[in-house]
Amino acid sequence: MSRQLRVAVVGAGPAGIYAADILTKSELPEGVESVTVDLIERDPTPFGLIRYGVAPDHPRIKEIVKALKRVLSNPDIRFFGNVSYGDDLKLDHLRQFYDAVVFATGARRDRELDIPGIDLKGSFGAADFVSWYDGHPDVDREWPFEPDAETVAVLGVGNVGLDVARILAKTAEELLVTEIPDNVADGLRRNATKDVHVFARRGPAQVKFTPMELRELSHSPSIDVIVHPEGFELDEGSMDAIRAAKSQKLVVDVLQNYLAKEPSGAPHRIHIHFCQSPVEILGEDGRVVALRTEVTELDGTGNVRGTGEHVDWPVQAVYRAVGYYSDNLAGLPFDLAGGVVPNDGGRVIDIDGSPLPGAYVTGWIKRGPVGLIGHTKSDAAQTVELLLSDVALRQAQGTWEELEQPAREAVDAYFAERGLEVTTWEGWEKLDEHEIALGAAHEHSRERVKVVDRNDMVRIARS
Repeated sequence: MSRQLRVAVVGAGPAGIYAADILTKSELPEGVESVTVDLIERDPTPFGLIRYGVAPDHPRIKEIVKALKRVLSNPDIRFFGNVSYGDDLKLDHLRQFYDAVVFATGARRDRELDIPGIDLKGSFGAADFVSWYDGHPDVDREWPFEPDAETVAVLGVGNVGLDVARILAKTAEELLVTEIPDNVADGLRRNATKDVHVFARRGPAQVKFTPMELRELSHSPSIDVIVHPEGFELDEGSMDAIRAAKSQKLVVDVLQNYLAKEPSGAPHRIHIHFCQSPVEILGEDGRVVALRTEVTELDGTGNVRGTGEHVDWPVQAVYRAVGYYSDNLAGLPFDLAGGVVPNDGGRVIDIDGSPLPGAYVTGWIKRGPVGLIGHTKSDAAQTVELLLSDVALRQAQGTWEELEQPAREAVDAYFAERGLEVTTWEGWEKLDEHEIALGAAHEHSRERVKVVDRNDMVRIARS
């Protein structure tokens, strides 16, 4: 006797949507006639960090949304937004409604940086700033720009660090053609930043920028990109990295072009410094007044060692972009050091080392916040393969047919009973249409204007 496989995916960002897509397209084990997937998301909208983690002036990356929309139009995949795992429902509830649960909750918080002064006024996490300028409904509507903060430090040399530096250095008027909410445009008009200093602990061959992100820094007429020669070193480990990856060679080539270029006199500048390790944020009267770094030197392997020499950089704000960190999920083990759910290829591993039945992970909650969006597809494929192999094993053991078939409508009844204001895919299409109409009516004829308030988003989606 065969029956349907019911799977919940918690998290409707790219990782979760790819997992749902692969599940509905996979060859199913004997005894499984079909598979349906419910995507459960705490935001009222799908797409996760595509909507709330990609800088608004990166429309090419947002093109991925078109492919994800096609996935979510599949009738075998349902979207339930505005539902918070851990608050509105827990693992025990999900096990009542589904045969298996895949967690794809990603990473949205800033990884901590344990240096003196990190809690001073004017010290910020990049993830918080990104959530603000992307209009996430759960953050404050105003960013605390200081009127005298003309010089700012950004710690970290990944794409998020560059996004933060670029948004700080651009004018609000340049960003009015994007989807930024009106409150973000108003906030950026109060931004006094003239110079953004980006600090790398190692050398140019070890940065995590992508070539495209790095080139785009110079696309704004209001920004000069200045690469400082101090610390611009290539040791044998650096040469190995360049030879091993074409993208890393392209990054170094772009940096060398910036290094040789004379500033044009643009009103804003992004400075890139190498071999400078942040060791302390200095303050007066509880506010940031400087960043102290230790000069480092490459050790021949691509790593660095400290020299004992320190430099104080007068800045009025510091943004740390040293990585994202995942939330601890109720009912699941958690690796505090790695910021991930312990797993074996995607199977959740309990504290005793045994697999947690029916629980899987994919994306950043599985492997940490590394890699580009496209990497989550192969990651999801690995997890789905394990999930289906576990179903096949239960079938071979004769236990599959004995399991009670979860009704697809049972979770709908649970949401209704709890009085949850759930948003659906049809609701997202209403909100999407509404935001596009706001953009068309805007004086700058924008592609869309995001609705920011959660209650407004839910109201429009459920209208």
